[in-house]
Amino acid sequence: MTSTLIIIFIVSFLAFSISAICGGGAGLMLIPILGQLLPVSQVPAALSIGTFSSSASRLIFFRQKICWHIVKYFVPFALPAVWLGAWLLKYVNPVYLEIAMGLFLTSNLIFLFKKPKELNESKKPTNFLLGLIGFSAGFLSGLTGAVGLLFNSFYLRYGLTKEEIVATRAANEIILHLVKIVLYFLFGLITLKVVSVGIVVAMSAILSSWIMKWVLPKLSETLFKKIGYFAMVVSGFVMLSQSGTDLLKANNGNIDTDLKSKGLESKLKWQNANYALEFSYDEGFEFEQVIPITELTTDQQKMVESKKQNADKILIEAVHEIGKKSYEAYYFSNNKLIHKIDFD
Repeated sequence: MTSTLIIIFIVSFLAFSISAICGGGAGLMLIPILGQLLPVSQVPAALSIGTFSSSASRLIFFRQKICWHIVKYFVPFALPAVWLGAWLLKYVNPVYLEIAMGLFLTSNLIFLFKKPKELNESKKPTNFLLGLIGFSAGFLSGLTGAVGLLFNSFYLRYGLTKEEIVATRAANEIILHLVKIVLYFLFGLITLKVVSVGIVVAMSAILSSWIMKWVLPKLSETLFKKIGYFAMVVSGFVMLSQSGTDLLKANNGNIDTDLKSKGLESKLKWQNANYALEFSYDEGFEFEQVIPITELTTDQQKMVESKKQNADKILIEAVHEIGKKSYEAYYFSNNKLIHKIDFD
C-alpha cells in the first residue's frame, strides 16, 4: 500500500504541475490512475480532497489575478448543480459519461494546429452563458469529481492571461470542491482508504502549486494555450481507453482482431451478444451478428434443422453486406465445428 501511495504522490504531482501550466485538468488525468486503486464511485471523493487543496494553494499564490466577473456568475449556478451530480453518482454509472467527455476532449485536437493569431482570439460569452457553463461544470464535477479540462477551452478563449486563468479557476472551484466533500461524506462515499489517498493527492497538489508560482511567469501565452489543448487531447484519449476497458469488463465484453489470408476480422462480445466486422479484399465489408434461430422464417428454420445431422448445437449468424443480407449456420458436436452452411 505504501509503495502505491508513493506512486500516486509522484503521478499527482506531475498531473497538478501540468494542470497549473495548462489551466486545469489534473483531476481528469488522475481518474484512470485512482480507478486502479479505488471503486469507481469513490474516485470522485478522493479527487475532491486533492483538488480542494490545489485550489486553496493556488488562491494563495495567485489571488491578485482573479477575474471576479466570471466568479460572480459561475459559482451561484454551479453550487446547486454539484448536489445534483453527487446525488446521481449513487444511481448512474459514470463510465458512460466519461466516454462522452473523452470524445469531447479529443475533439480539441484541431486547436493544436492553429496559428498563434487564431489561438489567441478571444470570445467572451454572455452572462447567461456564464451561468449555464457554471451549472454544467458543477453538475459534471459532482458526478465525476473533476471536469477541469472539459471547460478549459472556455477559459482559454475568454481572453484571460495564464495567471488569471489559474486564479479564476481556483476561485470558481474551491467552494465546489468543499461542497462535494461534504456531500460525498453524507452519501457514504468517503472511507478511510479514500481519505488516505485524498491526503496524498492533496500534499502533491500543494507542492505543485508552490513550484508553479515560479515556473508559470516564464511561459508565453501561446505556449500556455498550446499545452492546455494538448493536455485536453491526451486526457481524452486516456479517458476513452480507461472507460472503454471498464465498460467492456462490466458487460462481459471483449474485442478480438484477427488477420485473415484475404482480409481482417474484428469480433466484439457484449453481454450475451456476439458481433463481428469482417473485411475481405474480394467481398468488401461484412457485419455479422449472432441471432437466435427463432428470428428465421419457418421455412428457414426447417431447412436449418434438416441439415443438423449429428450436431448437438447450432449457431446462427446474420450477415449484413451493402445491399444484401444472408445467413450462416454453424453446426457443433461436443463444442467442435463439424460443418457450416450459407443461405438467404
